[in-house]
Amino acid sequence: MTQSTHLTSLVDSNIASFVADRAPILVAIAPDLAPFAEFSRDLLRGGKRFRAQFCYWGWRAVSDADLVPDSGVESGPKAKAEFGALVELCTALEFFHAAALVHDDIIDNSDTRRGMPAAHRRFEALHANSSFTGNASDYGRASAILMGDLLLAFSDELVGQALEMLSDPRASRAARLEFNRMRTEVTLGQYLDILEEGAWPVVAENELLARAERVIVYKSAKYSVEAPLVLGARLHGAGDEHVAALRAFGLPLGIAFQLRDDLLGVFGDAERTGKPSGDDLREGKRTVLVALTRETLSPGSRRLFDELLGDPELDAEQISMLQATISNSGAADRVEALISQHAENALHALAASKLGEESKIELANLATLITQRDA
Repeated sequence: MTQSTHLTSLVDSNIASFVADRAPILVAIAPDLAPFAEFSRDLLRGGKRFRAQFCYWGWRAVSDADLVPDSGVESGPKAKAEFGALVELCTALEFFHAAALVHDDIIDNSDTRRGMPAAHRRFEALHANSSFTGNASDYGRASAILMGDLLLAFSDELVGQALEMLSDPRASRAARLEFNRMRTEVTLGQYLDILEEGAWPVVAENELLARAERVIVYKSAKYSVEAPLVLGARLHGAGDEHVAALRAFGLPLGIAFQLRDDLLGVFGDAERTGKPSGDDLREGKRTVLVALTRETLSPGSRRLFDELLGDPELDAEQISMLQATISNSGAADRVEALISQHAENALHALAASKLGEESKIELANLATLITQRDA
């Protein structure tokens, strides 16, 4: 078993235990709250645990091998406590990610997530199947907002538990500040995404690409890669030089990660991604891919493209037409080139750093995995 596999196994077990422990608390308040535990458990079973893995290797990049249980080297109580804190922190990141997904699906009016109905759709179905009064859609959205809030609260609870296990108050404070920073950035990045979907007609054409890039940085890149790396390092009390090296690697890699997501959101195989093909087109995402496409279109073609983009009723033929427009514009190829360039920049920064050699190898492998994936 590889160290990453061992870590994700521990995180999976920790997630299951945490939800199982909280389920009776919810039901004790009212039996009607059982769906919150059920839906959370189902959502958290999915995912690739990328954030947990980056947190682990950010920690390993600045720590010693003898801190890792099962490494073949005797670990003392302090080392075991720190590793326990790391597992809690990795678990917290997965809860935070799940909360973001629930809220993101509400905002985007998405039907599915990880091959299952999105949380608001599950609550909507609960309303309909129970013959409740009122509007099922409104009930589903309102309930899912609260589920996302609960998952966010759980993530903060897990961070608190992790930091209580540390003996170094400076490391604890630094990790807390990084988590708070990440939470602020992704929340505001989500708003910037909403803003672009509505504001693009009144924004100068030459600003649209830069604004789409800004969304990538704050909505996804930082919290998907950079922040987990830094959180792991801060847990061990890493200094500014190591943290700067991890940021120099993490940010361009996070951008490449999201650019790959943007391509999958338009061209991905639904059976692999767990979301319908072309879903980003129905949602009207104003991504870098879209900005690059629009740059090449004639005024008439651009008007038609803009009219179709964001129509939730797009049929398969219209989706196919938009996909062809994007492909023929050369935008998809340009995004592939951007992915390669950002990934290369990340790997150059990693190679030039003074981080642990084993971690550098594993982080390079992760970089390849997240930028060349098909789901």
